[in-house]
Amino acid sequence: MGSSSAAVQAAVLLWLAVVFRARPVEALAANWGTRSRHPLPGDVTVRLLKDNGFDKAKLFEADPAALQALGHSGIQVMLGLPNELLASVAGNVAAAEQWVQQNVSNYLSKYGVDIRYVAVGNEPFLKSYKGMFEAATLPAAQNVQAALVKAGLARQVRVTVPLNADVYESLDGRPSSGDFRPDITTLMTNLVRFLLDSGGVLAINIYPFLSLDADANFPRDYAYFPAPGAPPSQASVQDGNVLYTNVFDANYDTLIAALEKHGLGNITVVVGEIGWPTDGDANANVASAQRFNQGLFDRIVAGKGTPRRSQMPDVYVFALLDEDNKSVDPGNFERHWGVFNYDGSPKYSLSLANGRAIVPAKGVKYLSKQWCVLRSDASPTDPAIVGAVGYACQFADCTSLSPGSSCGSLDVRGNISYAFNQFFQSASQQKGSCAFNNLAVITTTDPSQGTCRFRIEIDTGRHDRTHGASAAARAAAARGAVVLLALLAIVAV
Repeated sequence: MGSSSAAVQAAVLLWLAVVFRARPVEALAANWGTRSRHPLPGDVTVRLLKDNGFDKAKLFEADPAALQALGHSGIQVMLGLPNELLASVAGNVAAAEQWVQQNVSNYLSKYGVDIRYVAVGNEPFLKSYKGMFEAATLPAAQNVQAALVKAGLARQVRVTVPLNADVYESLDGRPSSGDFRPDITTLMTNLVRFLLDSGGVLAINIYPFLSLDADANFPRDYAYFPAPGAPPSQASVQDGNVLYTNVFDANYDTLIAALEKHGLGNITVVVGEIGWPTDGDANANVASAQRFNQGLFDRIVAGKGTPRRSQMPDVYVFALLDEDNKSVDPGNFERHWGVFNYDGSPKYSLSLANGRAIVPAKGVKYLSKQWCVLRSDASPTDPAIVGAVGYACQFADCTSLSPGSSCGSLDVRGNISYAFNQFFQSASQQKGSCAFNNLAVITTTDPSQGTCRFRIEIDTGRHDRTHGASAAARAAAARGAVVLLALLAIVAV
């Protein structure tokens, strides 16, 4: 009887262990950016998330269409308060209360959105900002926390501040030597102490791609997670008894060491952004993105953490979808971070738990199957071409034409046609948007070549759910671009 009882107990413990280890498998998280001219509809995007096992999503701003679609979805939401609002929220607690009422309380009560975090700012201490947001960030976080308390939401909704990995450093390259940047050490300790005291978490953005792209001599293998059984990268870092074989582990543990050095090691640290782009740069390609993200997903599914934190934290993959209307100040790759294309189709194969492959979005509706290209009888040397292409790329995304990118090998006629079609699609194929001083023509033959895909845009107007004011604004912008093109044609005559 005793041995039977022991066997049952052992079986129960084994079952519990399996269940516990299986929990991270479906705990996938993604950044859902909304800076697209023809955004994938909210309901379609939510289904895409759920079909692929994502149960957490981060929004960079309170996009109405996205938030409404997330209502009653079972997806936990981290909601961003943009940098441009930090000063007003920091300077007046009433402004924080109004923001929380409009964007947290409202969507919780009216739409059933499961908001778990407010992300105050986005990388506000980034070196390139030259201190622009440093003074406002902590007061803004404190005022948002006070507003959540007043609204009775402080137990449900926590505060975080997503930071770039440049807030810490290691002078000798070993993670154990990690410390905060000297110019913001006091600010960092005060901020993290506040987050600890208020029950918040710290979010850190780690980008091995940027490390590789910024340094031609950066050891490429070290940027990726090593494949099972593969020898460690020659660039691996020996830190005492620990061998760091990849950038992610070393970078994350450098932060943990910095926190521990200041008595802040108890703070929960999530990864707010990590990923690899597929276009817009020679180092941004499908093969590299697949290699990196498959290694990342394998780690998430296994729940394998770093040497200093054995459990993998929540990791918000950057990003779910491409965004063709993002700023390209960091680089042309900035519009191509998506695991999925703009329309929710997978860019490459990825295996999740039990070898399950990612699946495409369902129910996507497109504009007519037609493209805008350079007329066959038009000369690429026509004096009007340069202005027409420049204009098209001013109002549409031409970053895939960058050297080394998916469309970088097109000939001159292909380049021109690609630019024309990007504008035509961005303008919702409206009448007059494929004119370009009579240099262009509409065709029903797909002009895609090799790796260069000539897109057909999403028809947002045909989807059942509306997109709210943000989509209406984008549609108005597209119509405005068409009007400007017509005016340009008149002037050029």
